[in-house]
Amino acid sequence: MENLDVMVLRGLRDWRRAGKRALLATVVRTWGSSPRPVGSIMALNEDGAVLGSVSGGCIEDDLIYRYTQAYASAGAAEGDATHSMPSGPPAFVKYGITADEAHRFGLPCGGTLELLLEHDPDAESLAALVTALEGGRLMRRSVRLADGLATIEAADAPAELSVDADALANTFGPEYRMLLIGAGQLTEYLATMALFSGFAVTVCDPREEYRGAWSVAGATLLRDMPDDVVRAFRPDRRSCVVALTHDPKLDDLALLEALETPAFYVGAIGSRRNNEARHQRMVEHFEQTDASLARLRGPIGIYIGSKTPAEIAVSVMAEILAVKNGVQLPRDMAVTHAKNARGIAANEDEQQALAGAPAVCAVPR
Repeated sequence: MENLDVMVLRGLRDWRRAGKRALLATVVRTWGSSPRPVGSIMALNEDGAVLGSVSGGCIEDDLIYRYTQAYASAGAAEGDATHSMPSGPPAFVKYGITADEAHRFGLPCGGTLELLLEHDPDAESLAALVTALEGGRLMRRSVRLADGLATIEAADAPAELSVDADALANTFGPEYRMLLIGAGQLTEYLATMALFSGFAVTVCDPREEYRGAWSVAGATLLRDMPDDVVRAFRPDRRSCVVALTHDPKLDDLALLEALETPAFYVGAIGSRRNNEARHQRMVEHFEQTDASLARLRGPIGIYIGSKTPAEIAVSVMAEILAVKNGVQLPRDMAVTHAKNARGIAANEDEQQALAGAPAVCAVPR
């Protein structure tokens, strides 16, 4: 699944190029709990088609009725079958102001959100934005509230949505990317979860026996050596690199390359004992230090008592998403701390067996 914002903007561009009336709704403020965060977008066209979301569905239904069905009905009553969506400058609309409205629109207790509705955004401005995003660029889109004029410019860093009396500015970035080293069973589960979480997934494995069994549609599969792939992949702040082979010949150099990049997450599968051995190898053979290895995560995942490759993938994906979203996980959810606290014996082969990897790896001592 591709990045949701890009999908919404591309669809809106296509509608406008085809001459369809449409609006773009953006969540600009929330109070209390809300189903979708500030900056979320959805597009609605005159036929009632929707892309994206600003709630769990009830607000979308109201927007469809308010801006398509209601106007179509009014038009039909007046003998004007083409009467449809309104025009004009952007407008703000609030949902969930009262307890009754919160219940009606499926908002959590006390939740309120405010949307900015842009009527008939310019098709060519949208096209330029989509092209930049598809090219991997981080972009800021600003909308003048007086007349809806939209401008775009390259952004240096991700930023929260901002809105004042004159304009709204929302930053859109290229999709998040995940590079997985190793094409085993655990990788299949993790790649699948990453794809439906909106990541573009690349898998590399020079071992033909593993590539031959790969079966996840939508993920790019490469055969080159992992360290070469990391350099070509050029991880950025929206990238994560995860080593899953348990083979130091494949994992170590790739992880070291990844640590030299701005990737938001770099980690490797393995038990506590394997993680300690990896750390020692890198210090002894690659002149690393505790400081240079501080960003290397391992054992990866959160502690949920994982016993199968699918459960381990859930654990790892949850940690990646937490880091991506800037959430500080409680210490007792860390694998190492949780297992130490529970007195679970460190077993060098525990995750290797669970993940379907070879029980013995060539590990230099």
